Amino acid sequence: MPLPMLTALAVADFRDRARRPAYLVVLAAAVALGYAAVPEPDAQWMIMQVGDHRGIYNSAYVGMVTALAGGLWLSLGGFYTVRNSIERDRRTRVGPLLAATPLRTSAYLAGKFLSNLMLLASMLGVLAVTALVMQLARGESREVDLYALWQPFVLIALPLVALTAAFALLFESVPVLRTGVGNILWFCAWLVVCTAGQGPGLPLDGLGVHSVARSMYTDMVAQHLDATGAFSLGLTYLDRPLSLFTWHGFTPTADYVCGRVTLLLTAAVVAVLPMLWFRRFDPARSRPGRSVPVAQAPAPGVVQPVLLDEVGPYAGGPRPAAGVLRTRPEPGAVALRLWAGEVRILLQGVRWWWWLGAALLMAAGLTATTLHGVTRVLLPLAWIWPVLIWSRLGTQRHEHGVEGMLGAYPAVRRRVLAEWAAGLTVTAVAGLGPLVRLLVAADRPGLAAWAGGALFIPSLALALGTLSRTQRLFQAVYVPLWYSVANGLPVFDFMGALRSGGEPAAAQPSMTYVASAALLALVVLTVVLRRARRD
Repeated sequence: MPLPMLTALAVADFRDRARRPAYLVVLAAAVALGYAAVPEPDAQWMIMQVGDHRGIYNSAYVGMVTALAGGLWLSLGGFYTVRNSIERDRRTRVGPLLAATPLRTSAYLAGKFLSNLMLLASMLGVLAVTALVMQLARGESREVDLYALWQPFVLIALPLVALTAAFALLFESVPVLRTGVGNILWFCAWLVVCTAGQGPGLPLDGLGVHSVARSMYTDMVAQHLDATGAFSLGLTYLDRPLSLFTWHGFTPTADYVCGRVTLLLTAAVVAVLPMLWFRRFDPARSRPGRSVPVAQAPAPGVVQPVLLDEVGPYAGGPRPAAGVLRTRPEPGAVALRLWAGEVRILLQGVRWWWWLGAALLMAAGLTATTLHGVTRVLLPLAWIWPVLIWSRLGTQRHEHGVEGMLGAYPAVRRRVLAEWAAGLTVTAVAGLGPLVRLLVAADRPGLAAWAGGALFIPSLALALGTLSRTQRLFQAVYVPLWYSVANGLPVFDFMGALRSGGEPAAAQPSMTYVASAALLALVVLTVVLRRARRD
């Protein structure tokens, strides 16, 4: 495929995706991260530090800390933003049209990779401008060196987002990884890479952080400062302001530059690797022995039910038509029947092994010997197991193309509350074991915190699903939030897992209740406004 045509394909795909709400959400988060990476001198947190010191906010230091923080954030949040390019072609039926063209699979994958990279690189560009604004706003150094400010974005952050763009494409081409399981696996892989990738002696210098830290240590020694403290990259809470040192920037060696270029080339290879098995929507290239289903027209006068196929680890195959046709309107108990229907829809296709895992977690919660083990270990485990079910809240109407039909339903609030109640039911059942132990121990603070978590999780899932109309946003937000609680970080302890003297050590249950109510109100407002716009 000629290069101009490949570029045109990538640009068109980029423009289409840049207009979507998810892009604006991640872009806004990137700008907020640029602000957080360069906090005020008396702030209680820091993103990058060396022992008890941080660099003066000059161009070199501001550019480096913003590029490192932005590269790591876009490697996580950006992955969930760009990993829907192939699926969108499949859902919009553009894929079969492309299969009928002479477009090669390698060219198709290369175009998608370039589109992913352009999307993430545009966010890096916004971060680079944010770094310039933050240096001038903090005012510790008014001398602007654009090369020192923007060099880290090209040298360190760009290879990271290129690998993210490539692996997002790879995950989409593998049936198991393109589901919610792939989203969770990417978060786990991201944690490992962010932690282990900063060490010395890694191939291609890992994330490229070790050479930067060594340069900072050298400048601190030259200024007769204590350079024995550990280098830290990540959100750190401070008891007191840090001491300052002047960092004159990082001068990369030829080997370092070659390593970063190798990462870019590796990303390109990973992006086109799926050409070995990806069929590019062409039914003629399906594996032997697999028949291609042919749609049959319904008989005159017969209403053909829509069969919804489930994907991912809960795939249960096509839904039987008889189960749809047996549903008849019955008078009375409308709210109860709505709730029961939403529960059936939410749990549609859940496999036996999921129920087995839920039962084992419930049994572990009931038989735990210590209350600390219940709240600190078993409750977080119980409330991560249904993450792929919760992520369906607020998204299935759009994904299965019935949003317009349900939009004609008069009782919007009743329908929203029924869907939220279905999510609350799943949350309560998953956490039933810890709940019983808390009741037996008469632990009132624990019960209040459990109730707050049970209300907050479905509210968050329904709000994010309704706003984004995709399951990925909830998975991208909830898993890191859950991880912070499971690891004892007092970011937002929505389930009361962290204790101090028997009381919840972080967020009080009242804060969780307020957040849940606000999220639910946001859902109702969004649905009402969308319906009013259609009318």
